[in-house]
Amino acid sequence: MAVTDEAIEKIKGMIVSGALRPGDRLPKESELAAELGLSRNSLREAVRALSLIRILDVRQGDGTYVTSLDPQLLLEALSFVVDFHRDDTVLEFLAVRRILEPAATGMAALRISEQQVDALSAQLDALGGAPSVEELVACDLEFHRGIVQSSGNSVLCSLLDGLSGPTTRARIWRGLTQEDAVSRTLHEHRAILGALRDRDAEAARSWATVHIASVEQWLRSTL
Repeated sequence: MAVTDEAIEKIKGMIVSGALRPGDRLPKESELAAELGLSRNSLREAVRALSLIRILDVRQGDGTYVTSLDPQLLLEALSFVVDFHRDDTVLEFLAVRRILEPAATGMAALRISEQQVDALSAQLDALGGAPSVEELVACDLEFHRGIVQSSGNSVLCSLLDGLSGPTTRARIWRGLTQEDAVSRTLHEHRAILGALRDRDAEAARSWATVHIASVEQWLRSTL
């Protein structure tokens, strides 16, 4: 194992064991290096690496702290990696979204408040019956984000937020090239919303699956 990797594992071990908790300040570099049996240089590299993936927060002139370890913060690294996807992996991203988002939508049906349902409905009303493709895709992202947030699972929300980027271009492309894409999307959004209002988790899950699968099916036929 490389020296820096060993240093990362040792710091990770301290966090996992509870020796370092969210918000805790790390001991001074010289003290921590001695405690872990590391050189100060390898410790410094490990701290730099862990700060890049939001495990540690290096505050100039103040010290190094363990972050909140909030899922949304930690999964920012996923969004960064996802930005480097290749066009030929978009179908794989859609497949993962098709697995996760219907589950989140089903969960939301049991937890969403009337106020949240009304807000989603107002969002669709404001969009109107003949939006531009760009307006529709922007609304689509916000619509699904609002539903997933209502599931009450912050990890699921962060994962799906990170996965939405690669599929945005495919959705715009579909809207521009498939004749009934806009009307179908609006219809499917209304069907999902109706299931949420009825607290019908199975119907909400099914409509979300249909909604994502239709994009996936279209993209597969055009590639």
